[in-house]
Amino acid sequence: MANISIRDVSKSYGALNVLRPFSLEIQDGEFVVLVGPSGCGKSTMLKILAGLEPATKGQIFIGEREVTDLAPGDRDIAMVFQNYALYPHLTVRQNIGFGLKMRGTDKTEIDRRVEEAARILEVMPYLERRPKDLSGGQRQRVALGRAIVRQPQAFLMDEPLSNLDAKLRVHMRAEIGALHKRIGVTTVYVTHDQVEAMTMADRVVIMQGGVIQQIAAPDDLFNNPANLFVAGFIGSPGMNFLNGEVYDGTLSIFGQKVFLPRGRHLPGPVVVGLRPEHIVLGDAPVTFNVRPSLIESLGSEKYIYFEAEGARAADSEDGKSKGLIARVSHSGSLSNSDELRLGFDPSQIYLFDSKTGERL
Repeated sequence: MANISIRDVSKSYGALNVLRPFSLEIQDGEFVVLVGPSGCGKSTMLKILAGLEPATKGQIFIGEREVTDLAPGDRDIAMVFQNYALYPHLTVRQNIGFGLKMRGTDKTEIDRRVEEAARILEVMPYLERRPKDLSGGQRQRVALGRAIVRQPQAFLMDEPLSNLDAKLRVHMRAEIGALHKRIGVTTVYVTHDQVEAMTMADRVVIMQGGVIQQIAAPDDLFNNPANLFVAGFIGSPGMNFLNGEVYDGTLSIFGQKVFLPRGRHLPGPVVVGLRPEHIVLGDAPVTFNVRPSLIESLGSEKYIYFEAEGARAADSEDGKSKGLIARVSHSGSLSNSDELRLGFDPSQIYLFDSKTGERL
């Protein structure tokens, strides 16, 4: 196991900058997730860390050793890919131990490590099967086993669950998290799925356009987003954004004057963030009436899509709210034809600079 130090690493293809100066200190045994939309640079950073892509500038250290210019095989890391990359003609046992065999490891030691990994990953009954006889989840376990037997200083995982169905992804998320706690190897994990990031990581690195937007623990990201991008990216459904105006300690929103908590009295236009789960059905300090455009029932909770008088979405140009949503706990029946009373607590709103997008 080892700490990883990424120092001002950047990547350019001619005039195209795909990764701006990227710096990150990863502690020994930490599980760090790089997350962001397609094209944000997360997979590029992982490939540079693995040695599969050269960095244009910057340095990388694994432990006390600089590995910036070392080949992948000399970095003492193990990768798990989106594609399982198993050899179809080899058994599970042979697939897991293949890397050790190529390094000339003693056969007795290979067998010991393979069976230890198989016990951890619960694939012992499948050791003599071939990949075609396995399910997607079992194949992914075999790919993980191939990485585990290496006993590397770090694991690098690039979207390893993308090929699995939704139910199996949830199961494998839990398995990878439990595996990390058990063996404690420093892990860098790349995904576009914010749910994976929030449920698995010790710390999350949110990226956009090749730039780090925020680095924090999952709960801190959710409760204290640094800017509009992070606030909108983290959370499901995403945060509602509305245009508002602050004047003399009050915020104009939903056609009402809302008193702001002390210290949030900067005057002028702002973008107001309100999470769907912070909107309640019924009475609250601030209330308003809506007629839903759509209600989605998930059993114990419902998603209510609505427009509201005096509420202008931050990205709208016609003065009407677009895509506002409330996530409420309600197991009864609600109809689109019903007028509903919704509300929120002003202490739970977020304010962002309307020009820079930074949190106020």
